[in-house]
Amino acid sequence: MDLNLETLKREILAYLNASEFAVFHGNAGGLEDLPIVLWDVDRYPDYQMFLETARKAGAKLILFAADEFEAADLDELKDQLEDAAVSRDEEREFQSRLRELRAYEGAACSIELAFDVNSRFYVYELQTDWYNDFIGLEEEIAAHISENEMDDQDESLGGYYSKN
Repeated sequence: MDLNLETLKREILAYLNASEFAVFHGNAGGLEDLPIVLWDVDRYPDYQMFLETARKAGAKLILFAADEFEAADLDELKDQLEDAAVSRDEEREFQSRLRELRAYEGAACSIELAFDVNSRFYVYELQTDWYNDFIGLEEEIAAHISENEMDDQDESLGGYYSKN
């Protein structure tokens, strides 16, 4: 069963507004290059438990970020598919999967809550199943592009090196 992050996003924001926390509205994925510890949302999905942990740890500021699935994400992936070295059947399958994902344009695809303790961010992150499918599709297409670029680089060596 897939999550309805729109409803959860509104619920979390209402909870935060009624709490003692200051809320910093950030960009999803903004913590990627920082030291983070991920909350186990599979076993402990309750965001209130996460926020209670933040409170007990002395956090006063909570980072809130939500990402919306945009048509541009799909358009960019479609452009990448054109550069990928795939068979006709694979291209049809990828195009079909891209069309299915169009139904989610404008929907919330991820939510992040985070707090800082001793320069380490503790993060509660949820993503929808269909967004995880999109990320997987993106990785599959990127792998085909990388293979294509590697083949182009091998050919540019002018035959001096073996392709073995």
